[in-house]
Amino acid sequence: MTQGETTTVQPGQRRRGPELINAVPVRHPGRWAAGAVILLFAAIMAQSVFTNANFRWETVGKYLLDVLVVQGIGWTLLLTVLSMVIAIVLAVLLAFMRQSDNPLFRGVSWAWVWFFRGTPVYTQLVFWGLISVLYPKIAVGVPFGPELFSFSTQDVITAFVAAVLGLGLNESAYLAEIFRAGLKSVDPGQMEAAEALGMRKSKIMWRIILPQAMRVIVPPTGNETIGMLKTTSLVLAVPFTLDLTFATNGIANRSYLPIPLLIVAAVWYLVITSVLMVGQFYIERHFGKGVDNLVPAPVKPLQAPASAVAAPAAPAAHAPHAPHAPRKEDEVL
Repeated sequence: MTQGETTTVQPGQRRRGPELINAVPVRHPGRWAAGAVILLFAAIMAQSVFTNANFRWETVGKYLLDVLVVQGIGWTLLLTVLSMVIAIVLAVLLAFMRQSDNPLFRGVSWAWVWFFRGTPVYTQLVFWGLISVLYPKIAVGVPFGPELFSFSTQDVITAFVAAVLGLGLNESAYLAEIFRAGLKSVDPGQMEAAEALGMRKSKIMWRIILPQAMRVIVPPTGNETIGMLKTTSLVLAVPFTLDLTFATNGIANRSYLPIPLLIVAAVWYLVITSVLMVGQFYIERHFGKGVDNLVPAPVKPLQAPASAVAAPAAPAAHAPHAPHAPRKEDEVL
């Protein structure tokens, strides 16, 4: 058949469609080779770990659910939650102060972030542990006047309170920059458009700015939460001696078996971190609707008005052609 010719289909004959190409899939021998090497290396490592008697897996199983270990897990989680709550509240306040038009607010926020990001968290924890040395008594009274009442610093700022304050204040400096970056990621034109509609600034921030900024804020905040979980192992500097790391170290010092107890602590940290990662995944998917490809935003189709919906016309098969109505051009001619 030459170009320009058309094929006619006889009655009762099916039109033949285009033939499918018998394509050969692209082969990737390098992937299979790399996968085989990785599987071989993983098998060797697993065989080495589970057959080495020096790991003392029976000791790991013995102390995995020990009372002191379980109590240490509870204290570690409590430290993490309370420290992150303090850090998030302070970080939101610092982020708003950093974007304020007031130069005093901007300066205070910058100085806070500069100090707590510039000093090690271990040093800050030691400082909070020694706060009673600097201030033995907390007094409330009239400035340069009589003292109304006072408390002993050791009674108010206990080792647990000092650990929470040290971790929370240090973390607030990092979260403040994360929140500021999230707020700046939203187009300022949306704030201007909402103000033009007469919305209050608080409502604009809560209903328009924050939902969009959360897509940028949640991933690094989840990473900081996981980092805070592991940073609680430094509260020995306060000293606070009930967390998971100190509990396992105490058992190891009594049994002279440090490696199995380190494995116990590592297993529990991995379990808690895995749970936090699952929660972070669902939070990210919630705030990423319509933007990320994880979950598409639900779209409700528009309903056409009833008057615009017309019934389809029946096919006029074998019907005689209607007479051609005269057009204006024909009348002119």
